[in-house]
Amino acid sequence: MKYTQLGRTGLKVSRLVLGTMNFGPQTDEAGSHAIMDAAIDAGINFFDTANVYGWGENKGRTEEIIGSWFARGGDRDKVVLATKVYGNMGQDQQVWPNHDKLSAVNIRRAVEASLKRLNTDYIDVYQFHHIDRRTPFEEIWQAVDVLIQQGKVLYAGSSNFPGYKIAQANEAAARRGMVGLVSEQCLYNLAERRAEMEVVPAAQEYGLGVIPWSPLHGGLLGGVIKKEAEGGRRSSGRSADALANTDVRLQIQAYEDLLDKHGLKPGEVALAWLLTRPGVTGPIVGPRTADQLESALRAVDLELADEVLTELDAIFPGPGPSPEAFAW
Repeated sequence: MKYTQLGRTGLKVSRLVLGTMNFGPQTDEAGSHAIMDAAIDAGINFFDTANVYGWGENKGRTEEIIGSWFARGGDRDKVVLATKVYGNMGQDQQVWPNHDKLSAVNIRRAVEASLKRLNTDYIDVYQFHHIDRRTPFEEIWQAVDVLIQQGKVLYAGSSNFPGYKIAQANEAAARRGMVGLVSEQCLYNLAERRAEMEVVPAAQEYGLGVIPWSPLHGGLLGGVIKKEAEGGRRSSGRSADALANTDVRLQIQAYEDLLDKHGLKPGEVALAWLLTRPGVTGPIVGPRTADQLESALRAVDLELADEVLTELDAIFPGPGPSPEAFAW
């Protein structure tokens, strides 16, 4: 495994991030524990989750599975643990006020609940899952500062923030003499490159590590057309809807044809491409099985030739540098 610094911090993290969103909904506790064991054995030290994972009536279940892994003997000291706050965690039918978003009262409540479910006394990277248009950053940072002083949180990160909110957050933190955001988790992959317009430049300017989620774009970049042709599982949901668009299907077909010509596997290339992008710490991989994790691991050592990178840009052109992409 290769490692890098998380943004401008001294924290060293693996170039792949273990995403746990499938733990509970798609992978049972035993299978989830096996994946975490395999990740640690492979040198992955960065685990990402969120308080709402498990979804619906099972919100919090994913954190509980991680917590039971620690209780079973998973080495907490080897793991850089990241979770998130924002979504409503009310367990009854009525959505109560102050049980979501980023008010000081909800941050305090949410972190205590996450610590209990995770069976740990601290969170390495506590991430804001979305922007809160109503809560000022002065209040958010005051709450986080208390948690840092208590030793319950070490760093703060963001997720799904636009560039201007990254700037606002870190300027507000600087006024308090705080480190501010150290990472941004955003939608970013070969087929979805809008983050290059503002989010990635803002993250680089303020020293945030970029952590792309959905690196395979919902499976579209994982060889979906070839799998269908070979009688494998057909795409479903948003992936199927996207392939129903003729232009998208032609684009994905060109991608798969290119990689077939070079003897490369689509899923591994999609991850390897992200690892070449400026500012990227590491993409989040969300394996449902240990075999899927093994495939993702190969991407870390995959060196893409300049010819392949150029051809990938031709199939999936990015927006170009900002602001020239939308100005003169």
